Amino acid sequence: MALTLEEKKTVVAEVAEIAGQALSAVAAEYRGLTVEEMTQLRRKAREEGVYLRVVKNTLAKRAVLGTEFECISEGLTGPLVLAFSQEDPGCAARVVRDFAKEHDVLQVKFVAVGGEMLPAGEISRLANLPTRDQALALLMAVIKAPAEKLARTLNEVPGKLVRTVAAVRDQKQQSA
Repeated sequence: MALTLEEKKTVVAEVAEIAGQALSAVAAEYRGLTVEEMTQLRRKAREEGVYLRVVKNTLAKRAVLGTEFECISEGLTGPLVLAFSQEDPGCAARVVRDFAKEHDVLQVKFVAVGGEMLPAGEISRLANLPTRDQALALLMAVIKAPAEKLARTLNEVPGKLVRTVAAVRDQKQQSA
């Protein structure tokens, strides 16, 4: 079904707004997926905070102009579904990678992050990035470690003194 000019403008504006705020993008060829499988993919993406959309390549090229995803313009060929990470950089990559494991016909074409288009093989590296909560937990552990070590060290001094006094006491009791 052909889109009217107004509908095309609306699609371009929507995708451009999402691309302007997104942290990463994944493009995959969906040829061979059933409607039910596409619905499952969309549902999973929605749950994970990923914007997923099938867009005509010419409209997608217009939408990414002026964003950090302008680099993907040359890779937009064939029937592609675009997934944009809204919450953390690895979110879209995790959704697409996990879905592609179960459905062989979904083939990742490229990944884009930080203004660079990367080959499909890089999806695992992007998908393995920690989530925001995991990254904060790691940061807190790194910040907390020196203070814990200082507390243990300071606590060891009186503990060692108590053990030494107890050993002297035990030695005197044995000799008496």
